[in-house]
Amino acid sequence: MSEQTTPSSVVRNDAQLRYEIWYQDKLAGFAEYRERENDTVFIHTEVDTEYAGKGLGGVLAKAAIEDVIARERTIVPRCPFIKSWLDKHPEYDDHVVGKGIQR
Repeated sequence: MSEQTTPSSVVRNDAQLRYEIWYQDKLAGFAEYRERENDTVFIHTEVDTEYAGKGLGGVLAKAAIEDVIARERTIVPRCPFIKSWLDKHPEYDDHVVGKGIQR
């Protein structure tokens, strides 16, 4: 049985400047960001404690990071959760300021 047995989805909410993860049609968490020039700066991520242990934080981080890359933007991880997730996924380093991108 997989860690996640109920469908979840991640959407980018441009109006609120955040990526949202929905679980069983309920908002389970979000990753807030700010955009400046070509950077997407992640500033805060949280998943409701009701959904802890379901792997939703990782699903949210992966979807958000992949969307930023698909939009050809640069990732600036100011949020400790996103930074920690990226540290565990070096395949994204080429898109991260402070890793593959030096300034």
